[in-house]
Amino acid sequence: MVKLKFRIELNYEVADHPSDFIFNVHAAETRRQSLVTEDFLVSQPVAVSLFTDPAHGNRYARLRADPGKLTVRYDATVSITHHIASPNSVEEVPIAQLPAEALAYIYPSRYCESDRLHRLAVTEFGGLRSGYWRVRAIQDWVHRRTRFVSGSSNATTSAVDTLIEQVGVCRDFAHLMIALCRAINIPARFVTGIDYGSDPAFGPTDFHAYVEAFLGGRWYLFDPSGMALPMGLIRLGTGRDAADVSFATIFGAVKAGPPLITIEGIEDAHNGIVLPFACVDALSSDGDPTTQRSTAPARPERREMATSDR
Repeated sequence: MVKLKFRIELNYEVADHPSDFIFNVHAAETRRQSLVTEDFLVSQPVAVSLFTDPAHGNRYARLRADPGKLTVRYDATVSITHHIASPNSVEEVPIAQLPAEALAYIYPSRYCESDRLHRLAVTEFGGLRSGYWRVRAIQDWVHRRTRFVSGSSNATTSAVDTLIEQVGVCRDFAHLMIALCRAINIPARFVTGIDYGSDPAFGPTDFHAYVEAFLGGRWYLFDPSGMALPMGLIRLGTGRDAADVSFATIFGAVKAGPPLITIEGIEDAHNGIVLPFACVDALSSDGDPTTQRSTAPARPERREMATSDR
């Protein structure tokens, strides 16, 4: 078991009129990621509506802020009990046997144009043995070919753009890997979270984006950016791509400061709680196959999306 404690602080300056916010910073709850404690604080005395998307289990906070300074802070401690499997035992699931809730993740989406990458994916990966190691080969290919450069992409950068430019941040690595997986009929989805154990050379702790691929009846973790320990990833939001899981959606004239995020591991060997470590096993933190959820409902049109730059 892994136990991680973290804090997210977001600071804004709201202009002359009230503005609406939808936050997706609450830790997700699955059968393998559970909340120990959490606290959500807002500096203004405004009403906060909390709700959960039944499709993915993403948890949201909605509020209307008055003009002036707004600080939102979320503190939580989570426990994660990963499903661990030998990579050699994790097989791809034939299309005919995919559960209905996984089908949404084999289609192209806004940032993951898998239809445009079909020929490339078949050429590079079609001849490899199917299963976990083929998905791992896609992850490693994206990692080798793409250089991490902070600020090198924007809210319109797609998988095809990243393929051409060969630079990006964590969300771009994830979009390219997802598109390549879908191009050879492997369901893959976008996950946002917080990562423990990343190299300080990448800068201050930030939101992180990674990938889950549906294999052997489960969603397994992959990080094509290579920045994080998969065992140290905390799940916040899950969707088809970044358009589904921005950590803050803002409606109005608002100036945002950089996120302030801290994370620490809690070790308690007597109770079987260890710090995240690198391993070659296949890891899943989404729960058992019988708990998978349906596809996403329609989302409101966004004025501005706040996404990770890591």
